[in-house]
Amino acid sequence: MVEAFAVASGKGGTGKTTATLALGMALAEEHDVTVVDADTGMANLLFHAGLADVETTLHDLLVEDADAAVAAATYERHGMKVVPCGTSLAGFEAADPDRLREVVATLAADADVLLLDSPAALDSKSAVLPIVLADRTITVLQPTIPALSDGLKVQEYARSYGTGSAGVLFNRVREQSRIDVIADRTREYFDGGILGRVPESPAAGAARAAGEPLLAHAPDSPAGRAFRAAADELTVDDGDSGAVADRFRSAVVPERP
Repeated sequence: MVEAFAVASGKGGTGKTTATLALGMALAEEHDVTVVDADTGMANLLFHAGLADVETTLHDLLVEDADAAVAAATYERHGMKVVPCGTSLAGFEAADPDRLREVVATLAADADVLLLDSPAALDSKSAVLPIVLADRTITVLQPTIPALSDGLKVQEYARSYGTGSAGVLFNRVREQSRIDVIADRTREYFDGGILGRVPESPAAGAARAAGEPLLAHAPDSPAGRAFRAAADELTVDDGDSGAVADRFRSAVVPERP
């Protein structure tokens, strides 16, 4: 039983990594969860998860002559497994994005849920591959019209690769935002509905500074409670982990017309 979700946004600054770890911690109360920082060029999940000093990361698994085992880059944190990515330019340049298939297939053998923290931009093979590998996307947006436009591009890409939508998660919602109007537009144009509305919260910044996921640092904050509620809305489908692992290994990025 495993399902892979690509947590995507279409642009940076939406709190996507905070959302990925928060959903991971909430889902880990009932499922075996593995979180992967699949943003090989602009990774920052390791800072959020208190893993900035680890020796082995996803970059080490994506080089052509990789000797490191997937287990060496997998760390137990807050009830879930986390595979962080390195932040060096040299590591990014040496990484072969095609090897992500094998890494994800290996992780799928020991998980109920895979959360792939995906790059914000969809302008390269390494950026698109997490969406290709996923069963469904979770689109993290701020409640603005430009953000909806960016999110629709994510949905269009996902559809073209046969990846479904788990829904939209509004994050960093300010009280004065036109959230109801934006929500109506979202229901009209997006698949999967609205998973939740997470308020802007100083606790999120404090958690990053502390090197902890939000739900570890401030579990009872309004944002923490909202992420838990969103996780409750997220259904996890049963599947054959062996068959899914084979799909990961064979997944290809189609040539775009």
